[in-house]
Amino acid sequence: MSDPTYTPPRVWIWNKDDGAAFSNINRPIAGPTHEKELPRGKHPMQLYSLGTPNGIKVTVMLEELLALGFEGAEYDAFLINIGEGEQFSSGFVDINPNSKIPALLDCSTEPPTRVFESGSILLYLAEKFNAFIPADPAKRAECLSWLFWQMGSVPFLGGGFGHFYAYAPEKFEYPINRYTMEVKRQLDVLDRQLANHRYIAGDEYTIADISIWPWYGSLVKGKVYEAAEFLEAHTYQNILRWTDEIAKRPAVKRGRKVNRTSGRPEDQLRERHDASDFETKTQDKLEAAEGN
Repeated sequence: MSDPTYTPPRVWIWNKDDGAAFSNINRPIAGPTHEKELPRGKHPMQLYSLGTPNGIKVTVMLEELLALGFEGAEYDAFLINIGEGEQFSSGFVDINPNSKIPALLDCSTEPPTRVFESGSILLYLAEKFNAFIPADPAKRAECLSWLFWQMGSVPFLGGGFGHFYAYAPEKFEYPINRYTMEVKRQLDVLDRQLANHRYIAGDEYTIADISIWPWYGSLVKGKVYEAAEFLEAHTYQNILRWTDEIAKRPAVKRGRKVNRTSGRPEDQLRERHDASDFETKTQDKLEAAEGN
């Protein structure tokens, strides 16, 4: 159903408070809104992020690299509260002019190398450490095809379906139907691929899995938008099998906790500066929760 009272104006006018989620920070112009330097830790990799699906991709990747013994992947993960507009600080914009999390600063180079956009960060890290990306040209092409499939598909899932189904101030039939159809088509694409492959790009766990799992794995498990029943997620058996297998990986369990600000206390690690943080800071949260 559309709004019969609305006719697009000849020139669009920005309504600064349209009642939608995040309308207090969304704007049609780029650049910083305030001056603030970003903190800097001691490790080679400095990550500025939030525990959303896009942020989880990078923390999982870093934890997977550390699990393989790459000391150069040690990182500090600083929380960027996008609800408070922290992604519009001058320091953050210096790293990512697009003002979206996650943003990475590789301080092992001189000068430090900025990397933004989650897919770009995954590819940068995979190439830097020669891990989670196939060496064989054909397999590498398959991996990258799925990596970029995710980057092109998720806007329809998040900004399309997620917005109109979960966040829009009013529910309209047409956009929900339009984006639901597309998301179910995407799920079918993945389910068919996983019917004949253990992982997304074949028998090897790669950045394609690390990129796709936080979004589509969370979707079929009802962890984003609470839409599993609406989308009949139980019918995508191959995605569910793949989702559960990846969720058991120790590095994934750690990575999904970093920069997380919601859920159970034991699943949240607002900032990560050392491997021991997963034990000490999680225990602190549990004790604080028990004391309330």
